[in-house]
Amino acid sequence: MPMIDVAGLAVHYRLDGPEDAPVLVLSNSLGTTLDMWRPQLAAFSRRFRLLRYDSRGHGETTVPPGPYAIGQMAGDLLGLLDALGFDRVHFCGLSMGGMVGQSLALRAPERLDRLLLCNTAAVIGPPEAWDRRAAAVEAGGMAAVAPVVERWFTADFLRRFPDDVAPFAAMLRDTPPKGYVGCCHAIREHDLRFLVSAISTRTMVIAGTHDVATPPGDGRFLAGAIPGAIYVELPAAHLSNVEAAGPFTRAVLAFLNG
Repeated sequence: MPMIDVAGLAVHYRLDGPEDAPVLVLSNSLGTTLDMWRPQLAAFSRRFRLLRYDSRGHGETTVPPGPYAIGQMAGDLLGLLDALGFDRVHFCGLSMGGMVGQSLALRAPERLDRLLLCNTAAVIGPPEAWDRRAAAVEAGGMAAVAPVVERWFTADFLRRFPDDVAPFAAMLRDTPPKGYVGCCHAIREHDLRFLVSAISTRTMVIAGTHDVATPPGDGRFLAGAIPGAIYVELPAAHLSNVEAAGPFTRAVLAFLNG
């Protein structure tokens, strides 16, 4: 289990693919781990040095006291890149991971070649919803938010592919409650609506037609605000990399290789 200390945070990460290939970083969503990217692992690792990691408070990474901040999580990733000796990378993040990508692109654009913002938004609100979710987990543990999995996939996918859904329900269930709450606060405070137009990295935005957590309008806003951004919409709910795995993978590869 590879771990690296980043300013006192023990970060769990995985590297796959050729050592001399361009680096592609994948950043996970709230309540998941680096394993959320398994549908893309084979295709991406053939062409890229693939770096997956567990965000703070998730998976095997340290669970420091909260609350957290998205900018802080971008700093975690910069520290990980420095520790691994990666100066410049492609970045793909989904939901919370996409928020980290926005922050990273504003903070350290010189570290990015291309940016993929998937099923994410400049702001996900309202803030009181995150307060309620954090309070529910503090009171009842992760069982209190187990139904959120039903927002990650369409009803049809949940019915037809229960074996594909089960690992994600387990990821959510096994997320450390304190880490989940810390990230809820980070998402609550993230609002870059008036800043994302300053992103200069070449960007693709991917949205899901049936995503109720970050609806297509949120993706279209990002694509319209970021100069030159490309917008792609897939027939999926929130975890489009799973529900529309093939189209998602092809869109990412076409963008990175185009």
